[in-house]
Amino acid sequence: MTLADIARSDGTFAIVALDQRNTLRRMFTAAGQPVDDDVLRTFKGDVIAGLSPSASGLLVDPDFGVPAAIADGNLAPGAGLAVAAEPSERGKFGDEPLTRREPAQNAAWVRDMGGHAVKFLVQLRADRDRSLGGRDVSAEALDATAQVVADCRADGVPSVVENLIYRLPGETELSPEARADAIIEAARALNDLKPDLLKLEYPGSAEACRRIAETVTVPWVVLSAGVGFEEFQEVLRISCDEGGASGFIAGRAFWKDAVALEPSGRRPFLSDTARRRLDACAAAIDGRATPWTAIADD
Repeated sequence: MTLADIARSDGTFAIVALDQRNTLRRMFTAAGQPVDDDVLRTFKGDVIAGLSPSASGLLVDPDFGVPAAIADGNLAPGAGLAVAAEPSERGKFGDEPLTRREPAQNAAWVRDMGGHAVKFLVQLRADRDRSLGGRDVSAEALDATAQVVADCRADGVPSVVENLIYRLPGETELSPEARADAIIEAARALNDLKPDLLKLEYPGSAEACRRIAETVTVPWVVLSAGVGFEEFQEVLRISCDEGGASGFIAGRAFWKDAVALEPSGRRPFLSDTARRRLDACAAAIDGRATPWTAIADD
């Protein structure tokens, strides 16, 4: 397996993220919609059926997304599957999120269920004071990630590492400059582990994207963080033009409006409006995104 299994033919990425579990439950509750395990699997099947014909791949969870894609027959031919391999509950140290690996959720586990890549979520503040609270949670996050990358490399399954920053104890709202610094420093630390692909938050500006380009030596893609798809198109253009991004892994920008719809109206919306959104974002990276093969060959 290689990243080609979740990439477009030109070596760029237009991947739909659908690995949310607890977040998706909260979205249904906020929309006044009933939600249980069957609802989640059905919803994910609807999204996969509607969007996978235009996607290079889907990022799914193992509990609902994988069966909705494979067993329920919703995945379009040619679309690959990246599977979230982090435990759904990772715990906290005080108010700080922890990064934890479940050894059984390894590369072989993903491959055996039909996946083409392992996605591992990290919440890393590489600029954190290592003595804060008497526990070095940043070192723990990097160690867990290193284990995932090594396991994937040994098993021949691509590793996709996603980072989300967070506020440290005592921090108020991060300024744009501080947020960009945190994203870039985390990217620097994770890049040193040499995952096959990094999934990063948009650092907020063209200048910050140029700093990522100067820092990261592996392919990277930008995530949508729930922003509207019009805004996300501009994020994509800047990330590719200035930061050398290889595309996107994004979800809610395309499908979040479907959560509030009745099941009868969901598939028409997803196959029409949501797919047009995905196609517009794919068009935004055409001729701009850097193929992963060009970076891997450097």
